[in-house]
Amino acid sequence: MSAILALPLLIILMAIGLPVAWSFAGVLAFLTFVYDINLNTLMLQGFRSLNSLVLIALPLFILAGYLMEAGGIAQRIIAFVGRLATGRGGMGTAMVLSSSVFGAISGTATAAIASIGSIMTEPLVARGYPRGRIAALLGVSSLLGILIPPSITMILFAVVTRQSVAACFAATIGPAILLIIGLILYNRFLVGRAFDELPIPDQKVESFGSVTFRALPALSLPLIILGGIYGGIFTPTEAAAVAVVATLVVGGLIYREFTWKSLGSSVIQAAETTGTIILILLFSFMISRIMAFERVPQDLTEAIQSVVGSPLGALLVVNLVLIIAGALMDDVSVTVVIAPLFLPLMVASGIDPVHFAAIVACSVVIGANSPPVAPTLFLSCRICKAPIMEAVMPALGLMGFVALPVMLVTSFWPDLSLAIPRALGLM
Repeated sequence: MSAILALPLLIILMAIGLPVAWSFAGVLAFLTFVYDINLNTLMLQGFRSLNSLVLIALPLFILAGYLMEAGGIAQRIIAFVGRLATGRGGMGTAMVLSSSVFGAISGTATAAIASIGSIMTEPLVARGYPRGRIAALLGVSSLLGILIPPSITMILFAVVTRQSVAACFAATIGPAILLIIGLILYNRFLVGRAFDELPIPDQKVESFGSVTFRALPALSLPLIILGGIYGGIFTPTEAAAVAVVATLVVGGLIYREFTWKSLGSSVIQAAETTGTIILILLFSFMISRIMAFERVPQDLTEAIQSVVGSPLGALLVVNLVLIIAGALMDDVSVTVVIAPLFLPLMVASGIDPVHFAAIVACSVVIGANSPPVAPTLFLSCRICKAPIMEAVMPALGLMGFVALPVMLVTSFWPDLSLAIPRALGLM
């Protein structure tokens, strides 16, 4: 059972500052040495696992996210949502809804934080929002990109667990809607209690009709992408290519904000992100082969079932492990390591793999904003220019009162995540 040491070793390597991809390489080297595995054969199996058409969608959706930021698309979306969201907590609502629309195009949290945070932080500060609360709300709402399809995390889950990408996409729609409602209501509750939202200063404001007209091309992108996928017009992989082309057309020909420099920067950023994820995937596939050969998932399933004794208890244990792992590792690591490791236990407990996909996605929302690692929250604080200590308590409030209940409802109410895939004939 030396393979059980792989997860603590991975966490230790990441904690001492080793890049995530090379932390996986270190774990692979350890397992190869312990079990005396033929590395040449293992490498060949890893490359075969990467030979997947589904993975082509990965760099394309990532590129679409960076192109949105460079092409002025995010600004139009935020301007439209800002005029649409009125009443108490309207500016916070605008941030949540903007993250939702952004996620329906790019499928990633990083680009959403950079785009939405850089545009909305100062207006929110001017309305009376504390920077720490802005960073916390941005960190949690940006992860709607993981729940709202298309989602890069769900692409990775589908690849490592051999599930339908479209079904995994659809499974997270219900939890995403629940999280959006929860974030908006929680923010509205805080306004006037924890802080005051000041009125908009007297200034010339563009009419709603004008803002809507300018935003229509940007708002058409999620309709094209999601409508094409679930309308059977193209596959998720083809949708990724459509997303890039549509973003280039809208940003380049309609808004005309692309420059050669911004295009080059977007491609470089997308390539760096993709390269890191592919390396992690390669090493994780090889690690998974070793663990499967050593029957680690099966032994883990038997051990937990012997201790817990009920499917409900097993589900609670997995929820707890996902939250703890998410607080120590990034979303990609959780998805490619924890998901395949616990999938046999979930299947043995009567949990559908597509339902498990939604549970994993919800856990990432909590873990990515939980100390000590909290990569999403740290990035949000950097963009919002907020001290991390001012953002921790607001983030814990959002997760304790919104994100955690959403995860528990998703876990124990299967129809929330399975109804839409079934209705669309994906299961």
